[in-house]
Amino acid sequence: MNVDRRQDKSHLATLEAQRNRLVERGAATARSTAPVFVVGCPRSGTTLLYHMLSSAGGFANYRSESNVFNLLAPKFGGLHSTRDRKALLNVWLKSKLFRVSRLDPTEISASILSDCRSAGDFLRIVMQKIARSQGATRWADCTPEHLLYMRKIKSQIPNALFIHLIRDGRDVALSYIKQGWSHPLPWDRDDPLSVAGLYWEWLIRHGREQAKYLGADYREIRFEDLVAKPRETLSELGAFIDHDLDYEKIQRAGVGSVTEPNTSFSEEAGAAFNPVGRWKNKMNAEEIVAFEELVGRSLSQLGYELSSTPLTKSFRAGRMRAVYPALFELKHWARTKTPLGRFIRLERIEIQQ
Repeated sequence: MNVDRRQDKSHLATLEAQRNRLVERGAATARSTAPVFVVGCPRSGTTLLYHMLSSAGGFANYRSESNVFNLLAPKFGGLHSTRDRKALLNVWLKSKLFRVSRLDPTEISASILSDCRSAGDFLRIVMQKIARSQGATRWADCTPEHLLYMRKIKSQIPNALFIHLIRDGRDVALSYIKQGWSHPLPWDRDDPLSVAGLYWEWLIRHGREQAKYLGADYREIRFEDLVAKPRETLSELGAFIDHDLDYEKIQRAGVGSVTEPNTSFSEEAGAAFNPVGRWKNKMNAEEIVAFEELVGRSLSQLGYELSSTPLTKSFRAGRMRAVYPALFELKHWARTKTPLGRFIRLERIEIQQ
């Protein structure tokens, strides 16, 4: 009897081991086809990483930010009603977002009206159709501000994987103001760098807070590592997303900014182009001190070395730290939690009449 029981236990253990292997194999297969979201503060190198994924092969090549969760969903009520989906299509089909997809307008409209019930559904339907049309096995999204919506994305696209690209805030701020994206209040008009730095800090903090709920499906990398040691960095990311990210193959394919840098400083393009540490030459000593006084603690926590001795917080720094993060928070809350989201302007998606 005892022998039989031991045999039964052994058999059950074998079956359990086989079941676990099947589960692990299924999880690996799912990961190898899971959508990948490249997120981060704008001007952190997200476009470069996205084009590296496109160059690696297997990913759909969609040459635009989708702007689904940060713009389209708030504008069109989360896409929960037929009325909102029709209103979305009326705009989206005239936008750059649709034009670069090369999809058939009649077919994609029918799919969205019949199968879409959320922003996640919309993005999944569109990107899966693009992937199939290109013979790709998976897709990726590169909308930097989706960093603020990772938990929502995960709830609507459960197998989503997230790569958070972090870059030195001093370089980000320089690029940000070069694009004209920093909007200080009137009394801070002469200090757009500091406002851009506070926005960089606010975005990263929000992203890292949401990462606590994403577990093993979230990974952070540094832009500086992607530039200085691309093979090792891509190898680590390849293991994370279960995809072959061969650096030589990526260089040969050279999609987009892999060969043509997506830089705000076009005058620097050339053989000696280096986007890392630009702030050392383009920020004066006074600007560096003021910037590091505001966000130096975050820079240090992220592993970036400060070049100035932190000052006792001035009245200016205290005021700006009290005002701007609260302002960013208020705008985000109004966009996502109130009907004011429907008044979002859509110029960036380039609508043609």
